[in-house]
Formats: sequence, C-alpha cells, structure tokens
Amino acid sequence: MTARALVLAVSLACLSACTATAPRATLPPDRIASAEAEQVAREAALREQSAWSLQGRIAVANQGKGGSGRIDWRQEGARYQVALSAPVTRQSWRLSGDGDGARLEGIEGGPREGSDAAQLLREATGWEIPVAALAEWVRGARAPGLGPARVAYGVDGRLAHLEQGGWAIDYVWNAMSADPVLPARLTARRGEAQVRLIIDRWGDGVIE
Repeated sequence: MTARALVLAVSLACLSACTATAPRATLPPDRIASAEAEQVAREAALREQSAWSLQGRIAVANQGKGGSGRIDWRQEGARYQVALSAPVTRQSWRLSGDGDGARLEGIEGGPREGSDAAQLLREATGWEIPVAALAEWVRGARAPGLGPARVAYGVDGRLAHLEQGGWAIDYVWNAMSADPVLPARLTARRGEAQVRLIIDRWGDGVIE
C-alpha cells in the first residue's frame, strides 16, 4: 500500500460528512468566569480518566491533498494506538507509541519509527496531525506543555473555540454523553492543514 493510495482512495462521502463546524456563539462577559471554572474542573476530571477510546470518522487535508476514513483511537496514559482505514479499498495504517517514540505500520516500504509521531506522519503521508496535542484537544481539554491557550465558550457554557500551538479548534458537543461531557465533533486548523473528526462512540481505553 502506498501513502498516496490511502490518502486519495478513501471515502469522499465521509469527507463530506465532516464538513460541519461548530458555531462561534459566545457567552456574555458576566458568565465567562463560571464557564472557565467549569472547564478547569472538566480538565481535572479528564486527567483522572487517562484510559479512553473513540471510534469515528476523520478527514484530513493539507496543501490541497487529503482523504478520509474510519478512525479507532485507544489511549492509556502516554501509550496510544491510532488505526485509520479506508472502508472501500480496505487499506489501513496504524500509529502506535508513547512518550518515547512512535511506530507507523501499513505504509509502502514497511514500518517506520521515530521520536515524534506528528513528524513521522508528515514524512510518510504528507498529513499534518498534531498527535500528542490532539489526544487532549479531542476530549475538549487544553494540551499541557504547549503554551498558553485562548478559549471562547458557547452560550451553553462549554468550550466552543480553542487556539493553542498555532492551531485553532472548533467544537460541537454531545449533550447526551456521560460526565464529563465529551465532544461529538471537532475541526482543527493551522494554515492549509485541517483535521476534522466526528466521534461516533466514546469508550474506555484498552491497548492490547
């Protein structure tokens, strides 16, 4: 399997399904402090739940190239396994690793390894996916160690927009999920790079 084949042969229907972005309605100034306090409490609760998983759909684009497919992400602390598949072609790759390094499988030329997961993906596929930060952002939390973040809250008091590390992330929330409430979809952008996620299911993280 070539990286180009995976990028170009994925489902266009899924890419279209991921085009919606979160509204940018913001809270009145007198409610911002309470929303920030609730967000800090959410992030503390999420840190206590370091094992999690999601299944859903992903669409990526960078410099005019992109693709979409199914995603299965499993996280246990610093350890992760991220699998992406193109349902039509049955092609897939898997990224796994921890804080010390990453391994990418399913690409032309055999597995590749490196110290930085985002760089490994960029070199192999051309995709710009901030793996470490996205593990925090995808659950609606600011990424520790990435510098200050600018946030905006929606009229429901939940995080609607986050800017950190040069990326801008918009959220749509799942009002029916368990506490702490988790996002239903998000869109992350930096320059020409874009990552869209629709989460179909959240669960506990179990890495085999």
